[in-house]
Amino acid sequence: MKSGIDIHSGAQLAAFVQEIGFLPLLDSGIIGYSAEDIVADDCRYVMLADGGWDWPLWKWKGPVVTDGGCVYGKFFASKAGFISKAWWPDFCNYRRSTHPAPVEGSIEDAILMTLREQGSLITRELRAACGFTGPKMRSRFDGYITRLQMGCHIVTEDFVYPRDKHNREYGWGWSLLTTPEQLYGRDACRCERTPEESFQRLLEHFKSILPEAREEQLLRLIK
Repeated sequence: MKSGIDIHSGAQLAAFVQEIGFLPLLDSGIIGYSAEDIVADDCRYVMLADGGWDWPLWKWKGPVVTDGGCVYGKFFASKAGFISKAWWPDFCNYRRSTHPAPVEGSIEDAILMTLREQGSLITRELRAACGFTGPKMRSRFDGYITRLQMGCHIVTEDFVYPRDKHNREYGWGWSLLTTPEQLYGRDACRCERTPEESFQRLLEHFKSILPEAREEQLLRLIK
Protein backbone atom coordinates (compact mmCIF):
# COMPACT_ATOMS: atom_id res chain seq x y z
CA MET A 1 0.00 0.00 0.00
CA LYS A 2 1.18 3.52 -0.74
CA SER A 3 2.97 5.38 2.03
CA GLY A 4 2.36 8.95 3.05
CA ILE A 5 -1.44 8.66 2.99
CA ASP A 6 -3.15 11.29 5.12
CA ILE A 7 -6.95 11.12 5.12
CA HIS A 8 -8.80 14.20 6.38
CA SER A 9 -12.44 13.46 5.56
CA GLY A 10 -15.01 10.78 4.98
CA ALA A 11 -15.09 11.64 1.28
CA GLN A 12 -11.33 11.08 1.02
CA LEU A 13 -11.67 7.78 2.87
CA ALA A 14 -14.44 6.60 0.53
CA ALA A 15 -12.35 7.55 -2.51
CA PHE A 16 -9.39 5.63 -1.12
CA VAL A 17 -11.50 2.52 -0.56
CA GLN A 18 -12.71 2.77 -4.15
CA GLU A 19 -9.08 3.01 -5.25
CA ILE A 20 -7.67 0.00 -3.36
CA GLY A 21 -10.82 -2.10 -3.01
CA PHE A 22 -10.50 -3.30 0.60
CA LEU A 23 -9.72 -1.54 3.87
CA PRO A 24 -10.15 -2.80 7.46
CA LEU A 25 -11.40 -0.15 9.87
CA LEU A 26 -9.00 -0.88 12.73
CA ASP A 27 -5.89 -3.05 13.25
CA SER A 28 -5.64 -5.64 10.47
CA GLY A 29 -2.51 -7.40 11.64
CA ILE A 30 -0.59 -5.75 8.79
CA ILE A 31 1.31 -2.59 9.70
CA GLY A 32 -0.23 0.51 8.16
CA TYR A 33 -3.18 -1.30 6.60
CA SER A 34 -6.33 0.07 8.21
CA ALA A 35 -8.42 3.21 8.10
CA GLU A 36 -7.20 4.01 11.60
CA ASP A 37 -3.59 3.95 10.36
CA ILE A 38 -4.06 6.34 7.44
CA VAL A 39 -6.23 9.12 8.88
CA ALA A 40 -4.65 12.45 9.76
CA ASP A 41 -3.51 12.92 13.35
CA ASP A 42 -6.35 15.32 14.15
CA CYS A 43 -8.89 12.68 13.07
CA ARG A 44 -7.80 10.08 15.59
CA TYR A 45 -9.58 9.18 18.83
CA VAL A 46 -9.22 11.75 21.59
CA MET A 47 -10.63 12.02 25.11
CA LEU A 48 -12.18 15.41 25.91
CA ALA A 49 -11.78 17.36 29.14
CA ASP A 50 -15.47 16.91 30.01
CA GLY A 51 -15.12 13.14 29.90
CA GLY A 52 -16.52 12.79 26.42
CA TRP A 53 -14.67 11.78 23.29
CA ASP A 54 -14.20 12.78 19.67
CA TRP A 55 -13.29 10.41 16.85
CA PRO A 56 -13.91 11.73 13.32
CA LEU A 57 -13.06 8.36 11.74
CA TRP A 58 -15.82 6.68 13.75
CA LYS A 59 -18.33 9.33 12.63
CA TRP A 60 -17.33 8.91 8.97
CA LYS A 61 -18.44 5.28 8.79
CA GLY A 62 -22.06 6.05 8.02
CA PRO A 63 -21.44 8.60 5.23
CA VAL A 64 -18.75 6.39 3.68
CA VAL A 65 -21.34 3.62 3.40
CA THR A 66 -24.39 5.69 2.44
CA ASP A 67 -22.74 8.34 0.25
CA GLY A 68 -19.39 6.84 -0.66
CA GLY A 69 -20.60 3.64 -2.28
CA CYS A 70 -18.69 1.29 0.03
CA VAL A 71 -19.87 -1.98 1.55
CA TYR A 72 -19.29 -2.30 5.31
CA GLY A 73 -19.36 -5.22 7.70
CA LYS A 74 -17.26 -7.68 9.68
CA PHE A 75 -15.47 -9.16 6.70
CA PHE A 76 -11.82 -9.42 7.74
CA ALA A 77 -11.13 -12.15 10.30
CA SER A 78 -14.39 -11.15 12.04
CA LYS A 79 -13.31 -7.51 12.15
CA ALA A 80 -15.07 -4.62 10.43
CA GLY A 81 -13.97 -2.95 7.25
CA PHE A 82 -14.90 -1.50 3.87
CA ILE A 83 -15.09 -3.09 0.42
CA SER A 84 -15.63 -1.21 -2.84
CA LYS A 85 -18.70 -2.17 -4.85
CA ALA A 86 -16.42 -3.02 -7.77
CA TRP A 87 -14.77 -5.80 -5.74
CA TRP A 88 -17.87 -6.93 -3.87
CA PRO A 89 -19.08 -9.52 -6.46
CA ASP A 90 -15.79 -11.46 -6.37
CA PHE A 91 -15.48 -11.22 -2.60
CA CYS A 92 -19.10 -12.28 -2.09
CA ASN A 93 -18.72 -15.08 -4.65
CA TYR A 94 -15.73 -16.61 -2.90
CA ARG A 95 -16.92 -16.07 0.68
CA ARG A 96 -20.32 -17.62 0.06
CA SER A 97 -18.58 -20.70 -1.28
CA THR A 98 -16.76 -21.13 2.02
CA HIS A 99 -19.58 -19.75 4.22
CA PRO A 100 -22.71 -21.10 2.48
CA ALA A 101 -26.27 -20.02 3.19
CA PRO A 102 -27.59 -21.24 6.54
CA VAL A 103 -29.41 -24.55 6.78
CA GLU A 104 -33.17 -24.13 6.60
CA GLY A 105 -34.69 -23.94 10.06
CA SER A 106 -31.42 -22.93 11.76
CA ILE A 107 -31.06 -19.83 13.93
CA GLU A 108 -28.97 -18.11 11.26
CA ASP A 109 -31.66 -18.88 8.69
CA ALA A 110 -34.26 -17.33 10.99
CA ILE A 111 -32.11 -14.20 11.32
CA LEU A 112 -31.88 -13.82 7.54
CA MET A 113 -35.60 -14.45 7.07
CA THR A 114 -36.37 -11.76 9.65
CA LEU A 115 -34.17 -9.25 7.83
CA ARG A 116 -35.73 -10.10 4.49
CA GLU A 117 -39.18 -9.54 5.95
CA GLN A 118 -38.32 -6.35 7.83
CA GLY A 119 -35.88 -4.85 5.33
CA SER A 120 -33.40 -3.58 7.91
CA LEU A 121 -33.13 -3.53 11.70
CA ILE A 122 -30.62 -2.30 14.23
CA THR A 123 -28.91 -5.13 16.06
CA ARG A 124 -30.94 -4.96 19.26
CA GLU A 125 -34.23 -4.90 17.31
CA LEU A 126 -33.14 -7.89 15.27
CA ARG A 127 -32.08 -9.71 18.41
CA ALA A 128 -35.50 -9.12 20.01
CA ALA A 129 -37.35 -10.11 16.82
CA CYS A 130 -35.46 -13.41 16.83
CA GLY A 131 -36.28 -14.10 20.48
CA PHE A 132 -32.81 -13.59 21.94
CA THR A 133 -34.06 -11.66 24.95
CA GLY A 134 -32.85 -13.77 27.87
CA PRO A 135 -29.74 -13.32 30.02
CA LYS A 136 -26.38 -13.82 28.29
CA MET A 137 -28.12 -13.95 24.91
CA ARG A 138 -26.43 -10.86 23.48
CA SER A 139 -22.95 -12.30 22.95
CA ARG A 140 -24.36 -15.53 21.54
CA PHE A 141 -26.51 -13.61 19.06
CA ASP A 142 -23.61 -11.36 18.08
CA GLY A 143 -21.66 -14.48 17.17
CA TYR A 144 -24.35 -15.49 14.68
CA ILE A 145 -24.39 -12.00 13.17
CA THR A 146 -20.60 -11.99 12.79
CA ARG A 147 -20.63 -15.36 11.01
CA LEU A 148 -23.34 -14.15 8.64
CA GLN A 149 -21.31 -11.03 7.86
CA MET A 150 -18.19 -13.11 7.26
CA GLY A 151 -20.26 -15.09 4.76
CA CYS A 152 -21.43 -11.87 3.05
CA HIS A 153 -25.06 -12.65 3.91
CA ILE A 154 -25.47 -9.51 6.07
CA VAL A 155 -24.05 -6.00 5.63
CA THR A 156 -24.41 -2.67 7.44
CA GLU A 157 -26.77 -0.23 5.74
CA ASP A 158 -26.03 2.72 8.03
CA PHE A 159 -25.50 3.65 11.69
CA VAL A 160 -28.22 4.87 14.01
CA TYR A 161 -27.42 7.10 17.00
CA PRO A 162 -29.56 7.96 20.04
CA ARG A 163 -30.29 11.65 20.57
CA ASP A 164 -30.19 13.75 23.73
CA LYS A 165 -32.78 16.28 24.86
CA HIS A 166 -31.23 18.83 22.50
CA ASN A 167 -31.69 16.40 19.57
CA ARG A 168 -27.93 15.89 19.28
CA GLU A 169 -26.56 12.47 18.41
CA TYR A 170 -24.40 10.81 21.03
CA GLY A 171 -22.81 7.46 21.88
CA TRP A 172 -21.19 4.81 19.73
CA GLY A 173 -24.25 4.16 17.59
CA TRP A 174 -25.95 0.97 16.41
CA SER A 175 -25.42 -0.87 13.15
CA LEU A 176 -28.47 -0.90 10.89
CA LEU A 177 -28.29 -4.39 9.39
CA THR A 178 -29.72 -5.73 6.14
CA THR A 179 -28.90 -8.19 3.38
CA PRO A 180 -26.73 -7.08 0.45
CA GLU A 181 -29.45 -8.18 -1.99
CA GLN A 182 -31.93 -5.78 -0.40
CA LEU A 183 -29.44 -2.93 -0.19
CA TYR A 184 -27.68 -3.25 -3.55
CA GLY A 185 -29.86 -5.62 -5.59
CA ARG A 186 -29.33 -9.25 -6.55
CA ASP A 187 -27.15 -8.42 -9.55
CA ALA A 188 -24.57 -6.81 -7.26
CA CYS A 189 -24.06 -10.19 -5.58
CA ARG A 190 -23.66 -12.18 -8.80
CA CYS A 191 -20.30 -12.99 -10.35
CA GLU A 192 -19.52 -14.66 -13.66
CA ARG A 193 -16.39 -16.32 -12.27
CA THR A 194 -16.13 -19.51 -10.28
CA PRO A 195 -15.33 -19.15 -6.57
CA GLU A 196 -11.78 -20.38 -7.23
CA GLU A 197 -11.31 -17.83 -10.01
CA SER A 198 -12.58 -15.10 -7.69
CA PHE A 199 -10.19 -16.30 -4.98
CA GLN A 200 -7.19 -16.11 -7.32
CA ARG A 201 -8.23 -12.67 -8.47
CA LEU A 202 -8.57 -11.51 -4.86
CA LEU A 203 -5.20 -12.95 -3.87
CA GLU A 204 -3.38 -11.27 -6.75
CA HIS A 205 -5.04 -7.97 -5.94
CA PHE A 206 -4.11 -8.13 -2.25
CA LYS A 207 -0.54 -8.96 -3.24
CA SER A 208 -0.46 -5.87 -5.44
CA ILE A 209 -1.72 -3.46 -2.75
CA LEU A 210 0.22 -5.12 0.11
CA PRO A 211 3.47 -6.33 -1.52
CA GLU A 212 5.35 -6.55 1.79
CA ALA A 213 2.72 -8.68 3.56
CA ARG A 214 3.18 -12.42 3.97
CA GLU A 215 0.78 -14.63 2.05
CA GLU A 216 -0.58 -16.07 5.29
CA GLN A 217 -1.54 -12.55 6.35
CA LEU A 218 -3.34 -11.99 3.07
CA LEU A 219 -5.17 -15.30 3.31
CA ARG A 220 -6.40 -14.35 6.75
CA LEU A 221 -8.08 -11.31 5.22
CA ILE A 222 -9.50 -13.15 2.21
CA LYS A 223 -10.72 -16.29 3.98
